[in-house]
Amino acid sequence: MRMVRQMCGVKLSDKVACEELRDRLGLEDVVTVLQCNKLKWYGHVLRKDDTEWVKKCMDFVVEG
Repeated sequence: MRMVRQMCGVKLSDKVACEELRDRLGLEDVVTVLQCNKLKWYGHVLRKDDTEWVKKCMDFVVEG
């Protein structure tokens, strides 16, 4: 958030909420971006052949 504050020209002492700063710049929340990327990766893995090692890892069970 330090870089976002710098880009908006806002100091920490100005007490401006992070959400407001992200709205000003049109940025999404980090959690939302990570969840989206995780879903993209999951879809990519699902489309793989059943013989691929990535697809096999989904059904792998670790003993212990």
